[in-house]
Amino acid sequence: MFVGIGRVVLRLPGARSLKDRRRVVNGYKDRLKARLSVSVAEVGETEDHRTATLGIALVAREAGEADELLARALNAADQLADAVVAERSRRVLPWHSGLSEEGLSEEGWSEDGWSEDGWSEETDE
Repeated sequence: MFVGIGRVVLRLPGARSLKDRRRVVNGYKDRLKARLSVSVAEVGETEDHRTATLGIALVAREAGEADELLARALNAADQLADAVVAERSRRVLPWHSGLSEEGLSEEGWSEDGWSEDGWSEETDE
């Protein structure tokens, strides 16, 4: 089993209010949930109407399947008419001794190259 996690930062240059921002973000989230088996949540600052950070998570049987789904989810942001992708990153992790029901073990943090805030600096760009 493999766990895929991704993050995308969107810049919304035309957004004049939080309502404009919500329209773009919710449209992206709804599209991903309808077309792909992923979970999506806003993970960044929600009061800045010109920036949105979203986290994407999924579970798959094979690493390649997880990576392909993550890539499709992150690339879908490129199709947003009112947003520009400022940053994107993804990571696929095997469910092994470094991961357990309790979460990442101390060894998992260092062995998998995770930073203290839990996010790898690897990017797909």
